[in-house]
Amino acid sequence: MRLAGRIADWNDDKGFGFATPSGGGTRAFVHINAFQRGSRRPAEGDLVSWLPVVDMRGRTNATQVRHAGEKIAVPRQPSRIPRAALGTLVLLATAVAGVAGWVPLPLVAAYVVASLLAWLMYRSDKLAAQRELQRTPEATLHLVGLLCGWPGALIAQQLFRHKTIKQPFQLVFWSTVVLNLAAVAWLLRSGFAEGLLATFAN
Repeated sequence: MRLAGRIADWNDDKGFGFATPSGGGTRAFVHINAFQRGSRRPAEGDLVSWLPVVDMRGRTNATQVRHAGEKIAVPRQPSRIPRAALGTLVLLATAVAGVAGWVPLPLVAAYVVASLLAWLMYRSDKLAAQRELQRTPEATLHLVGLLCGWPGALIAQQLFRHKTIKQPFQLVFWSTVVLNLAAVAWLLRSGFAEGLLATFAN
């Protein structure tokens, strides 16, 4: 059963707050992603309606949130970018290239380790958002992506449904992917990577 009420304690920077029922009752945690597609950003005191859902910890969350008078939108279409498949494919291709001797093995290790770190950071940030804990700065997420962790970040984005809708974040994220690929291509073409490895080997 849908409830009606107002948005309270809204933190626009973090994208979450609470929905308080008009007739009294348990307030529900509401995240920006719970609003239907095309909705304007919520603000303190907005009239909204929602479907309450109790999670495994017994906390009430607001889902399918709509502003008062807002028409029901067509359900969101799945992301057109197969993020998890793309990230996995990149890691597999990198591993194969390393075994074949096409790229240095330390570079393969860098992608694997950084991707694992990125996956863990995205998971931690998603849990922090749900539990209202301290979040991981977006700059930190972008940095680990730039430093070869973007395949793992892609997998985590789809798996945890995290940071896929926020367009400013995605714009910076894909810019870091391009920069990483350009830097790796330069290292391989210039022979700098091989020379550096030879130096350490000696």
